[in-house]
Amino acid sequence: MAERRKNNTVTTTSDDGTSILELLEFTIAGNLFGINVAKVTEIMQYRPITHMPSSHPCVEGVFKPRDEVITVVDLPRYMGLPANEDAERDMLMLTNFSSMNAAFHVHTVEAMHRIKWSDVEKPDATIYGGNDSLVTGNAKIGQKLVTIIDFERILFDINPETGLQISEISDIDTRERSEKPIVIAEDSVFLQRMLLEALHAAGYSNVRAFNSGQDAWDHLEIMRDDCEGGGIPVETKVAAVITDIEMPRMDGHHLTKLIKTDKTLGKIPVMVFSSLIDDSMRTRGEAIGVDAHLSKPQIGQLVSTLDRLIL
Repeated sequence: MAERRKNNTVTTTSDDGTSILELLEFTIAGNLFGINVAKVTEIMQYRPITHMPSSHPCVEGVFKPRDEVITVVDLPRYMGLPANEDAERDMLMLTNFSSMNAAFHVHTVEAMHRIKWSDVEKPDATIYGGNDSLVTGNAKIGQKLVTIIDFERILFDINPETGLQISEISDIDTRERSEKPIVIAEDSVFLQRMLLEALHAAGYSNVRAFNSGQDAWDHLEIMRDDCEGGGIPVETKVAAVITDIEMPRMDGHHLTKLIKTDKTLGKIPVMVFSSLIDDSMRTRGEAIGVDAHLSKPQIGQLVSTLDRLIL
């Protein structure tokens, strides 16, 4: 049994203009979890894995479904949940994001749901671990609550080379520190923290971060009203916006559209920094006014592009 997606779809739009998330629901030990369908390339029945010596404890090994060797992550073990006694009935979710391929071992794959990003709620930091949380959102689907997992964080934990590399900043020409105000919208607390560290290392000391597009938009509205009321140039309040795509309450495309259609905020450069950059993403982003698309984890390129847009 296998299902293969030829073209990943990032988001579509509902009749009221709200962006749609295609969420794949899967289970581990009876718990319901979700992943953006745009990250999934194929679903297949579990099969024999070649174990690799000296690998991370949560890496089962590798297999070669076609012409490429794929690393398999034991997701139950990573999450501290019990394994199935009969693993042959389990499933493999093959994924591609951040320019990487990986397979995640899960117990069942249940269904694909189309929901509004506005219906995805932010996780409670007290319940889900605050700065160390693996949860980026919760989606209520009927009577079920599906927990959306931070897969970028998982791969970074297993192989730190897949994450943002602050060392890339040292390759950029030295510049004076900049007080230009930057707004970040990034739902992963882990990636948000690393992005802040990287921008501070690059000399940007005036950075505000928000973990949903809605929170970032609320802040931008306040800045806009301050500028319009006091006759202040908007760039003195917000010089640029860096946004992810996948976020609870409001996704990055919806946030970009609100910014670019606003008569005051529309001149602010908007950069999309996402693990899902592809040709269709660029086409859709350009249509709503995105100024630059950068793929995670290319932090050096992000900083260079930010320099070009605002310095």
